[in-house]
Amino acid sequence: MGAIYRREIGAFFTSSIAYIFLAVFWIFSGYFFFSSSLVAATTDMSGMFQSLFLICVILIPVLTMRLFSEEKKQKTEQGLLTAPVSLGEIVFGKYFAAVTLYAIGLCMTFVYALILSSYGVVEWGIVFSNFLALLLVGMAFIAIGVFVSALTENQIAAFILTFVILMALYLIDAAAGYVSNELIANILKAFSFFSKYYEITCGLFNVSTVVFYLSGAFIFNYLTIRVFERRRWS
Repeated sequence: MGAIYRREIGAFFTSSIAYIFLAVFWIFSGYFFFSSSLVAATTDMSGMFQSLFLICVILIPVLTMRLFSEEKKQKTEQGLLTAPVSLGEIVFGKYFAAVTLYAIGLCMTFVYALILSSYGVVEWGIVFSNFLALLLVGMAFIAIGVFVSALTENQIAAFILTFVILMALYLIDAAAGYVSNELIANILKAFSFFSKYYEITCGLFNVSTVVFYLSGAFIFNYLTIRVFERRRWS
């Protein structure tokens, strides 16, 4: 897995993807930090973290769109599938490379917290819990993107489909509000990614939320492995 991981990290930074992702993420996070914390003269960063959820919906497809679709397009997929490594190592090597780049982008939030600490008291426990929540959301979203990338050889198609899925997950609370059947509405809310994340930004951190996001990441990585198991023997 280490070789795949290093290969993908290198591919991110030798292409423009890493620089585009980090630049755009830091521009928007800086804007939200300025508008929700500095302008409001508060050390509360929850407004910035709430806004970053939507930015992740938009940017994470950029990270994942080429991970497997590029291999298929360049006809290198068969060489990868026949390499002396397990399918799990291939999938998780690429997955953790994307998670690493995503985490690098998130670390800027600690820089913002340090800036605020020079003006007042920062609740570091809340900052860390919000960082962890955003990291967990990203891990689940990246797993979805990896799965979609494994289904197509077209990067643009992978980007659009991943974006549509993530946006649907973002809007699932709004959709539940239009459902008259209470049972169906509750089922939709149970799969809401944003409501669970929003609770953490408000200081309500619980283990079930962590399990929810990690389960989502595991399920979609497992599905990706199954896709390649079928493809390897077909």
